[in-house]
Amino acid sequence: MRAVIQRVSRAEVKVNGNTTGKIGEGLLILLGIEDADTADDIQWLSNKIINLRIFNDEDGVMNRSLIDVDGSILLVSQFTLHASTKKGNRPSYIRASKPPVAIPLYEKMIQQLESDQKKKVETGVFGADMKVGLLNDGPVTIVIDTKNRE
Repeated sequence: MRAVIQRVSRAEVKVNGNTTGKIGEGLLILLGIEDADTADDIQWLSNKIINLRIFNDEDGVMNRSLIDVDGSILLVSQFTLHASTKKGNRPSYIRASKPPVAIPLYEKMIQQLESDQKKKVETGVFGADMKVGLLNDGPVTIVIDTKNRE
């Protein structure tokens, strides 16, 4: 799994003009899934995300986690995170999981984040053409790939 995590003051996702997910302070997470991903990847990534100390404390130092600030999560599936651009100018998405594999893993990730954070996770719509709006705070943007844990 590959996640692009953005600390935001607010974020929302719309499908066909309708808002499907919206948060205030928290994290916008773009999530790419590949066939090699497992339940272990989900658990590890969820734990890493909610415990990342990337929110400012009273001294302006990034020392607080999502839980510490009672922040929210907006999770958006994004297969293009597994694009390969090695050959030619058209990216290949062969590493990205197809919906029969990706949808159950995406849904498990939502459940894991909700369980770990004890709060509802806002989402986009898997596979839809989504319009994502955000106010990046910092900006703070972090990329995590579960295949690069070491």
